[in-house]
Amino acid sequence: MKTFIKICGITTKEQAAETAALGVDALGFVFATSPRQVSMEEARCIISTMPPFVSSVGVFVDEEMEQIRRIIDYCGIDFVQLHGSESPDFCKALAPRAIKAFRIRDEKEILKLPAYEPWVRGFLLDAWSTKAMGGTGTTFDWSLAERAATMVKKPVILAGGLTPDNIQDALKQASPWGVDASSGLEKVPGHKDMEKVTDFVQKIKKAR
Repeated sequence: MKTFIKICGITTKEQAAETAALGVDALGFVFATSPRQVSMEEARCIISTMPPFVSSVGVFVDEEMEQIRRIIDYCGIDFVQLHGSESPDFCKALAPRAIKAFRIRDEKEILKLPAYEPWVRGFLLDAWSTKAMGGTGTTFDWSLAERAATMVKKPVILAGGLTPDNIQDALKQASPWGVDASSGLEKVPGHKDMEKVTDFVQKIKKAR
């Protein structure tokens, strides 16, 4: 089965073009406070150059609804990935664009997923961090991602510390619908190492 691939933390047109050329499915743009944060103007410029059928995903943390909608309209965002304490009703208001992210520490977190399921397109499971945006480069117990997929029918996307070195183990253990990587593919925060990105994507394709 094909594994959906999203590369997050894109900050330049060059990164976007080279990454899209590898055959990924989506590129992520961080609007929350982060070393990978982009402005509305930067994101709009990059997204306007992306090829068709590669989705653009805006990443937010407890942002005001009005501002999210403004960014969607101005930048041409396809989906919104919500990493904060957003409620099911908040996701409902953004349907059908919403993807809800959860920081996973133990099974308590995945028990929250069913309440969101009617209003989201999928779930992103990230490693636990005191920071909503993660970016720690750490993983979590991948068996919890596998367990989450049995609790909901919407797609589960695995994130948190994924690298070329561990992605094949992650696919074997968690069998996720999709994967999302950012910090594990960087030279320094905000700047992708294209050799790592290429290796990461190729290993996923070999595992299919």
